[in-house]
Amino acid sequence: MNSKAIAWATFDWANSAFPTVVSTFVIAAYFSQGIAPDPATGQAQWGWMQTIAAVCIALLSPILGALADNGGRRRAMLAACTLVTAIFTALVWFAKPDPSWTLYALACVCVATIAFEIGTVFYNAMLPEVTTPEHLGRVSGLAWGLGYAGGLACLGVALVLLVQPNPSWFGLDRNASEHVRATAVLVGLWTVVFAWPVLLFVPDPPGARLPVGQAVAACIAETNRLVRGLPQRPDMLRFLVARLFYTDGLNTLFAFGAIYAAGVHGMGMEDILLFGIALNVTAGLGAAGFGLVEDRVGSKRTVLVALVSMILLGAALLLADSVGWFWALAMALGIFMGPAQAASRTLMAQMAPEGQCASHFGLFALSGRITGFMGPAALAAVTAMSGSQALGMATVLVFLALGAAILATVQPVRG
Repeated sequence: MNSKAIAWATFDWANSAFPTVVSTFVIAAYFSQGIAPDPATGQAQWGWMQTIAAVCIALLSPILGALADNGGRRRAMLAACTLVTAIFTALVWFAKPDPSWTLYALACVCVATIAFEIGTVFYNAMLPEVTTPEHLGRVSGLAWGLGYAGGLACLGVALVLLVQPNPSWFGLDRNASEHVRATAVLVGLWTVVFAWPVLLFVPDPPGARLPVGQAVAACIAETNRLVRGLPQRPDMLRFLVARLFYTDGLNTLFAFGAIYAAGVHGMGMEDILLFGIALNVTAGLGAAGFGLVEDRVGSKRTVLVALVSMILLGAALLLADSVGWFWALAMALGIFMGPAQAASRTLMAQMAPEGQCASHFGLFALSGRITGFMGPAALAAVTAMSGSQALGMATVLVFLALGAAILATVQPVRG
């Protein structure tokens, strides 16, 4: 890969600490086990928080994506989103293990999640500028693999320096869960320290930079034109609808995986960290491995293989009645998590018209979030009604199946 592609891929290393440590394995589990009154209530509350974040992301992503295309401020907007993500993640440190801190903890994670997801709009839009069309799949897949490696490394540091030592280093009070809360500070620092190469080495595309007022007016018109034109682009529309469903399923899986492991299989924080490290190893290998062959077999086929495999393994995982089987099936499922996301990013880069990449990745983010409330809401509602975390997690499989069925009808063509 050239220097721009390497700098671009490095951002995945920096950025993946947030979904790995905060959204999936550590802070999500800490909230449900330490702050919420009980695990089922915590899973439901976390679901409604993710719902609110999803609505905000759906409303903001297309407009800000078009603004980046018309205003030439992609790097500045990516830098702002990265900084907000880091700050509000670090603020989770103050959330003590008591139900009175519920609203504060949820608010911090909600704001950080919104900034994180909007930042990925600008980041993903840079992909066609750092490599050739023939190597989009390889660069995207390898970057996603590097992201899993970054999440793995951050989890490893959190385990060795913060969670595992007893007595804790740095004077952390284990009775107040400071050794767990400190992982949020670690993620904030990790993001800031490793995010700078893409901001330095991948410049904004050439072209006139409109004044902010004109850029905002142009971005609103551009967003309206793109949305109204989708019925005349049926393959793009079906792809976005398909991604709407399977991304709901994937995001819900990531958001509630650790909560499920803790509540159903009784995994403690150290076990969850080890589980997260192992899962990131298999997921990183899967993303990198599929990235090497994606350009030959096709991005659409890669996504479909990943989704079908996750549906079958996920169904078996929910039936697992022992920790050993849960681990084995989760590791196998992890192999297909990265390819489903990385190949989707490549597919959008291939189908988006030249010069409109950021605005189309705004639609890409919109398709992943406009109904992003449905996955967490369905899970929260089923969990609350049944009192079963397993039945709640089963809703994920429905979303993955719907997305795969619609994607099978798409013929990838550049708009």
